[in-house]
Amino acid sequence: MNRIGSILQGFAPISLEEMGRVRLMNRTDTKYVTTVPRLVRLLEMAVGEYRVQEIGGLRDMPYYTCYFDTPDRDMFIQHERGRKARQKIRLRVYESSGTAFLEIKDKDNRGRTDKKRVPASGAGEDIVPYSDFIRAHSRYLPDSLVPQVRNRFYRITLVNRLLIERLTIDTGLRFHNVPTGTGCSLEGLVIIELKRDGNTRSPAGEMLRGLHIPSAGFSKYCMGMALTDRQARQNRLKPRLRMLGRLLCPEQPYGLSFTTVYNNK
Repeated sequence: MNRIGSILQGFAPISLEEMGRVRLMNRTDTKYVTTVPRLVRLLEMAVGEYRVQEIGGLRDMPYYTCYFDTPDRDMFIQHERGRKARQKIRLRVYESSGTAFLEIKDKDNRGRTDKKRVPASGAGEDIVPYSDFIRAHSRYLPDSLVPQVRNRFYRITLVNRLLIERLTIDTGLRFHNVPTGTGCSLEGLVIIELKRDGNTRSPAGEMLRGLHIPSAGFSKYCMGMALTDRQARQNRLKPRLRMLGRLLCPEQPYGLSFTTVYNNK
């Protein structure tokens, strides 16, 4: 990852305050899944077109997330079954700044996402302090929610010079399943999310196409669950698990099996 840090130093910085000026009124979100070598090439191509968010001298920020669900994992099951209208509840900690939020993300039948959040007190996983917020914005009762999957990663955030496009790049993904105690590391994987105004040209989109990096859905919660719990439903997730295999273990002609991913913690 030293090569990535070196390339990031070539980007002009953008502060957190300036990031507040980014306005995406007709936003579209697209995810991409790739590997570190292709990320290196993407960053080399993007230096002249984008600025990188910098906080306290850091340009590659550590994040911590804890996903909450019911004991029978109803939110995970709704996603795995392909239900379009669904919800996620998570604690997100921005470790470089020490700020944290309890977030509720709703996706409707048209694929639009609405996120509501309230400031949280650090990385504590006690849901009780947020009971009123959860009752106001979720169909799940606070006392029905327990920690299910913890997730850590590093995030690079790029913004184009016109402040109308944002690119988040996540690396070093690690998962820990709270009930099973199982962990999983996807160190070589890169998750990219392109957030842009739907009516504007996207330099990053053109770069991704040029590098033959296709769009692909990737839910950190659902993939983390599938990789760390042998009992979790995974029928709809199998194509994603096979994709991970092709990217991380190309020497295996049929991709990485679930068991192999599960055991390579």
